[in-house]
Amino acid sequence: MSAASTRAGAAAAPEDETRRAEAVAEGFRALYGRDPEGVWAAPGRVNLIGEYTDFNDGFVMPLALPHTAVAAVARREDGVLRVHSDDLPSPVTELRVDELTPGCDTSWAAYPAGVVYALRTAGHAVGGADLHLASTVPTGAGLSSSAALEVVTALALNDLYDLGLGRAELARLAQRAENEFVGVPCGVMDQMAAACCTEGHALHLDTRDLSLRQVPFAPADDGLALLVVDTRVQHALGDGAYAERRAGCEEGARRLGVSHLRDVPHAGLPAALERLADAGEHVVRYVRHIVTDNHRVGEVIALLDAGDVRAVGPVLTEGHHSLRDDLRVSCAELDLVVESALAAGALGARMTGGGFGGSAVVLTEADAAEHTGDAIRAAFAAAGHPEPRIFPALPSAGARRLS
Repeated sequence: MSAASTRAGAAAAPEDETRRAEAVAEGFRALYGRDPEGVWAAPGRVNLIGEYTDFNDGFVMPLALPHTAVAAVARREDGVLRVHSDDLPSPVTELRVDELTPGCDTSWAAYPAGVVYALRTAGHAVGGADLHLASTVPTGAGLSSSAALEVVTALALNDLYDLGLGRAELARLAQRAENEFVGVPCGVMDQMAAACCTEGHALHLDTRDLSLRQVPFAPADDGLALLVVDTRVQHALGDGAYAERRAGCEEGARRLGVSHLRDVPHAGLPAALERLADAGEHVVRYVRHIVTDNHRVGEVIALLDAGDVRAVGPVLTEGHHSLRDDLRVSCAELDLVVESALAAGALGARMTGGGFGGSAVVLTEADAAEHTGDAIRAAFAAAGHPEPRIFPALPSAGARRLS
């Protein structure tokens, strides 16, 4: 990798985080003419393994990135919610909290506004607020920029209004904001990752009961690098493709007589697929992906527990093939990342996130990371694609108060 790419993905030093908090606070003062009551941050995430399994009550394994959404926030007593993003050329959005209903705002402001809606409809005494946000999480890259906005808002309001909610409950309410208010039927993985990840670990999450385990994961300690490759192909999960796959999974579970596909054992998959013969070819494919990807999460956990990090690579590649062929959520650019990385000697690679663009992860030897990145860039140039953004995925801290 180039030095610039390495710097782009490096975890922020404490003094950098402090400067960023101060800059967002100063932006708040310039906008609203008063001091914020605090500044909070929540990270983007990249998912190591377990894709589309979260809304099937399955298993996932995300890790937080050093890229964060930062919010300076203060309460209001007049029931007005004002939100502003430093990243967009748009004015302050002003809404009344007692008039928040799904669909009342369809801009980016729906994410923080949806959190206020979710908190209030759950019975929590949240009034008005002023928010000023700035984010370094790439948008449209499959790295959960929306969940970062939701969770940082939820954490700030939890603190300011003394709600006493735990991290998992905040994540559930942030998910509700996206499901009901924004209208995207996502699972809970992204919000749980933003709320609960810890530095130097991947989060092994059971999305049924939200039990979790912090699994030590520091590729550099084993002479490895986990790269994120942002293809710069934009995707939108609200376009129906995500919802169609969710519906297909639910149809498969219904026909198999289980509440969720998580209840289909890997050993029983062949028999389950036979029972789905008349359900439609797409349902068969979706079920096969979910059951096998849940199994792959278990494989990765076992390998990490055994200290065999390099053996994780082929499992990642197998997961990509399933996402490409069974779930069919990949695209030419994502496939090219995987193909060119493997051809350059990477241990494994797969698309991550909702697909149809976005990002991939690549596991490679640390001393070959620059060569691998160069090979991916060369392949993109040869295919006429824009140059991808490549940076190391450094397992980082979850949501937190900065000041």
